[in-house]
Amino acid sequence: MENYEIYLKEAIFAARLAQQLQASYQEQGFDIESKSTQYDLVTTADKEAEKVIANHLLSAFPDHSMLGEEGGITGSGPFRWIVDPVDGTVNYAHGLPCYSVSIGLEIEGKVEVGVIIDSTRDDVFTAIRGRGAFINDKPIKVSKVTSLNQAMLATGFSYRIDQRKINLEFLDKTIGRGLPVRRLGSAALDLAYVAMGRFDGFWELGLSPWDAAAGVLLVEEAGGKISTLEKGPYHLGDASIVATNGHIHDELVDLLQSPSSSS
Repeated sequence: MENYEIYLKEAIFAARLAQQLQASYQEQGFDIESKSTQYDLVTTADKEAEKVIANHLLSAFPDHSMLGEEGGITGSGPFRWIVDPVDGTVNYAHGLPCYSVSIGLEIEGKVEVGVIIDSTRDDVFTAIRGRGAFINDKPIKVSKVTSLNQAMLATGFSYRIDQRKINLEFLDKTIGRGLPVRRLGSAALDLAYVAMGRFDGFWELGLSPWDAAAGVLLVEEAGGKISTLEKGPYHLGDASIVATNGHIHDELVDLLQSPSSSS
């Protein structure tokens, strides 16, 4: 049987290294570049934090591989670390204190260990499949809200124009109904906050595996529900994701998929 506690311990250590590096660059300054669009940013901290994580995890587990947002795929095999060194880079680049480190361990195609550090709040979210979800070693559960009318939701916007347009329609449906919807700019934190009950539901289009790997496990282990917008099983990299406390899941998906009032 795999020693998941060791994997979790080393993932937390690696995430802490990245968190410390984030803080250091905030103090000393950093370079900023664009990637897919002028608004899709990458900073020195993103690149260096991913290197720090990779060096630690692949030294601790040399037979493992890694998928990182900045460095792509390193190695191969059934054990794969999926890493976002700074989730919420645009926030980070502007000094907005809402960003995170996200690390998930996928074993034979299934995420079994997850860590998200809420960097500026110094909250550490952790999960091992089948053993629950935690914040700072304290168990967490999704909210008990049973009606969408009492829910607070979160979403995020892809850098792809076509997906942005679709999500604007979804946003219109939710806020048009009077529902409070927040956009934090860090999908990892959105998912962690669903897991601990701060948000009752979250949806987004076009998330990459590193955006969702650890967060999806947290939501599931906290008693929540994850699916695509078509209510099918969610797999990392799918075109859509919906994460909720479970009670409002179908109601939220049905609202998002309902015909637009303009059609």
